[in-house]
Amino acid sequence: MTAARTLAAAAAVALAALTALAGGAAQAATAEKIGTVDTAFQWIGRDHDIIVEAYDDPGVQGVTCYVSRARIGGIKGTLGLAEDRAEASIACRQVGPISFPEPLKKQEEVFSERMSILFKRLRIVRMVDPARNTLVYLTYSDKLIDGSPQNSVTAVPVDRATAIPLRK
Repeated sequence: MTAARTLAAAAAVALAALTALAGGAAQAATAEKIGTVDTAFQWIGRDHDIIVEAYDDPGVQGVTCYVSRARIGGIKGTLGLAEDRAEASIACRQVGPISFPEPLKKQEEVFSERMSILFKRLRIVRMVDPARNTLVYLTYSDKLIDGSPQNSVTAVPVDRATAIPLRK
């Protein structure tokens, strides 16, 4: 009977972990799709493609980040079961007057999006370079077990008349 209880407890822990992972995926950033370019034809399901999405920085009004990344098509890609490649490119730009609703952390993750059904995420981190009054954005992907060193970086200089407020 204790072996059955141990097995039931292990199953409950595994279910809780999967639920937590799925809940984390629900909190992913919402992106605005700008466009796609097909890279390889697939007979069944969508083609392999490169998608370009826009993310407005939630902590900095007037800055939008554009991210391009490859998406796997076919049956697995169409059903959301494929694991997209860890390659992405980012370009963040000032698209309006820059303002800060509240002070920023020196470094913080501002966007996260699921790239596979459970284990892989695309992440965008904002860093503040106060010496140059610049916002630096880094994109990379990570995996539950082994992330990728492939990354891309961009920077948005802020007018010296507008100081970047930092949390203490």
